[in-house]
Amino acid sequence: MGIREEILEKAADNVGHMFRRRVEATPDKLAFMYPEASADGPTAWAKMTWRETGDVVDRLAAGLLARGLTDEQRVAICSNTRIEWILTDLAIALAAGATTTVYPNTQAGDLHFIVKDSGSVIFVAEDAQQVAKITDTPEFDDQIHTIVVFDTTGLTLDDRIISFQHLKDAGERYLEEHPDAVDKAIARTSRDSLSTLIYTSGTTGRPKGVRLNHISWVYEGAATKYLDIIGPDELQYLWLPLSHVFGKALIAVQLDYGFASAVDGRIDKIVENLGVVKPSFMCGAPRIFEKVRAAVMTGSTGLKGKIARWAFSVGYKSIDDRLAGRPLTGALAVQYKIADKLVFSKLKEKLGGNIKFMISGAAKLSPQVQQWFYGAGILIVEGYGATETSAIAGVDLPRDPHFGTIGPILPGIEAKLADDGELLLRGPIITPGYHNLPDETAEAIDSDGWYHTGDIAEILPSGHLRITDRKKDLFKTSGGKFVAPQKVESAIQANIPYVAQSIAIGEGRKYVSALVVLDPVLLQKWADKHDLGNLSYAELSQRPEIRASIERWMQRVNGKLERWETVKQFAILDHELTVDNSGVTPNMKIRRSIVTEKYADLVNSLYPQGD
Repeated sequence: MGIREEILEKAADNVGHMFRRRVEATPDKLAFMYPEASADGPTAWAKMTWRETGDVVDRLAAGLLARGLTDEQRVAICSNTRIEWILTDLAIALAAGATTTVYPNTQAGDLHFIVKDSGSVIFVAEDAQQVAKITDTPEFDDQIHTIVVFDTTGLTLDDRIISFQHLKDAGERYLEEHPDAVDKAIARTSRDSLSTLIYTSGTTGRPKGVRLNHISWVYEGAATKYLDIIGPDELQYLWLPLSHVFGKALIAVQLDYGFASAVDGRIDKIVENLGVVKPSFMCGAPRIFEKVRAAVMTGSTGLKGKIARWAFSVGYKSIDDRLAGRPLTGALAVQYKIADKLVFSKLKEKLGGNIKFMISGAAKLSPQVQQWFYGAGILIVEGYGATETSAIAGVDLPRDPHFGTIGPILPGIEAKLADDGELLLRGPIITPGYHNLPDETAEAIDSDGWYHTGDIAEILPSGHLRITDRKKDLFKTSGGKFVAPQKVESAIQANIPYVAQSIAIGEGRKYVSALVVLDPVLLQKWADKHDLGNLSYAELSQRPEIRASIERWMQRVNGKLERWETVKQFAILDHELTVDNSGVTPNMKIRRSIVTEKYADLVNSLYPQGD
């Protein structure tokens, strides 16, 4: 029996079965923590055991059945990450329905397309703002027969618009009359039943609905547990958007491992919450780790800054020995203990003091950021995947990290390189295709079932994978050199604390240039220190002092790039790139082609006339 068959033999039949097994195995263990309003001021954290979670999810599932949900019918969830999102998603699985995920910051046009294309019949909204996106459009009056709302403030409820509590109450009444309704729904759901429609971010056009069947989540959970990455008694801090495949995958993983999750999607509360809930591990996108590093680097000045710089220089010297498992000796051992006491211990405490490791995914993690944290004794490993691979296709193992790699591919998943170095994957986690898009499906998944990832990779002798480039994003300078923009952008954002976003440009040009966007929080801190706090973001971003500072930092960036990759010119935008100005997708990926076209005049100004 192969590894895949071994994993599948032990795996659940579907997500509902997976959830029920967890509730039965550890009914009284902590499942979730979540913030709730507190009259005393500070956030209070409520707790739910797996038994309590099971009771709520069963009632919600029955409520969906009472509202007429049928097998594989879609229920769209449009909300920030919160406990109700998870409970609703699990209930949809138990009721044999399928979840359509919608980012809460999705603009009306794309949201309407997603709801219509998915055929969703129930819309689950976080609040009145999200409800209005549906009720303001008469075309959905017939399609969407039920709107469930988490926060009903400012809304008038009726037969169509109901509260989250109303759905639970309806389910409780339905179970009194049909006590085995949810059990029957789970029993008739197969591994090949549709579980989730996740729409890609739309960096190049309309979002595409990626179909993920129950087997995707079942295998994700079972395969990651096979790797034995973390124990069942740990606590995860979960802030990632559940509309994103990475966030969704973490729920599947939790069901198999049985660890608990503290759930709060408010990004501005991450550091504060880490200090309160003290989690064992956290997953995030690279930008979160870049922001933490930038805050430390810009916040340490004077004597404090000198001590911090010394400490991290010691941390860097320790990396090779610690990765190899060799104990530090001599002067380095003494220096590291001092550095840990003066600097590193305080950073760890800010992260709660219990972090065993963190996992970075959704984009390439800068080597400088990874080494900076590890120098301080905080391990960040990289994971790899895409919506089409149910998120986690590979992960570097915390017990044996190989920096610069995304670890081995999940057990039982096949991987090979095409002639041009593109990574191809095949196995149970791969999507069966795009919703209503047969041509795009055939282009992405060949007749032998291999998914063409679009990433250029290397398979190392150890079996670890290194992603080197994004095939479609490579550009060629007029000198004939190929440049991976992500490498340049990663170097900029890792080495210039004030930069929040960057876009490397150079297709057909003599050299590489860049557009950069500054972090508004760090920029405001700088302004306050220099008695310029009354100036706007636009005014501050164009200050000559800021320009000069970025130029100095850019020299450091260029020192970490190949000669043909170095940034010769750059421009600082006087505003952020947002969903509203079409600069980024709802999951904050830069719309590269739109941005370069929109700022064509600015880009042209960075090159000699005629280039």
